[in-house]
Amino acid sequence: MTTQVFGHKSPDTDSTGSPILWAWYLNEVQGVDATPVLLGEPNTEAAFMLKRWGLEKPAIIEDVEDDAPVVIVDTNNPAELPANINNADIRAIIDHHKLVGGLETKGPIDITVRPLACTATIMYDLMGDDAAKMPEAIKGAALTCILSDTLEFRSPTTTAHDREVAEKLAAELGLDIPGYAAEMFAAKSDVSSFSDAELIRMDSKEYEVDGTKFRVSVLETTAPGVVLDRKASLTDAMVEVAKEDGVDQVLLFVVDILNEEATLLVPNDLVKTVAEKSFGATVEGDTVVLPGIMSRKKQIIPNLKV
Repeated sequence: MTTQVFGHKSPDTDSTGSPILWAWYLNEVQGVDATPVLLGEPNTEAAFMLKRWGLEKPAIIEDVEDDAPVVIVDTNNPAELPANINNADIRAIIDHHKLVGGLETKGPIDITVRPLACTATIMYDLMGDDAAKMPEAIKGAALTCILSDTLEFRSPTTTAHDREVAEKLAAELGLDIPGYAAEMFAAKSDVSSFSDAELIRMDSKEYEVDGTKFRVSVLETTAPGVVLDRKASLTDAMVEVAKEDGVDQVLLFVVDILNEEATLLVPNDLVKTVAEKSFGATVEGDTVVLPGIMSRKKQIIPNLKV
């Protein structure tokens, strides 16, 4: 059977590009029949990556079959994976997030979880000398993943090694990193075709704090004003999304990539309390600016308090 390689639901650039990278490696180097798949529509930056490098958009799947061989990348959280994941034959996990627990495997597997900013960086290391065999399009995807997850090295998750790998790939591709990253972020910031609910779910993760269930949504953009102009309708949509998704509250952070800050929408007293307790903020209106807050993984979720 063909091994399916996939990342998390609401696929961002890393969860779109890394399955493509690893499926290439399995096919071309390991001799394993593999194919990348997605658990939803890729976001605008991921779609830019596919077009820019002439890569075919992987098929979108709803679930996995019993005993289907799979490799999970860029997550280890069952809540972000197909409902039937524990009945699949999980062959490997490659990730850079904290261990959540809850996955069950048919036997011993390869698990690689490293404190790097991007799954693609880990894959580059795992490939070793074989990384040199990557065709230009695969190198382009790897570079795009790293620049996306590090926000062009602005994110506090960035390590010296992520930067080193990105710079090596950019040199091999003859690309100027600031110029290419600007193209990526422009694509990420074009959200005009998305509904408010789609924007809220585009890059979001569920997280529980002391019995309160949150959907923690992040919109990374170089044009925060475009998103914040939709504040009223986004606030209304947050209520509907929370109800439909079975969470108590949506937290929506609009991350300004260039100014390195986040704006949190504050629709009620619960979110006001969260902002004050979690980030030491003083809230006086329906939004609050959080200087230096860039990373959900490293700065937002670990600090959430109610």
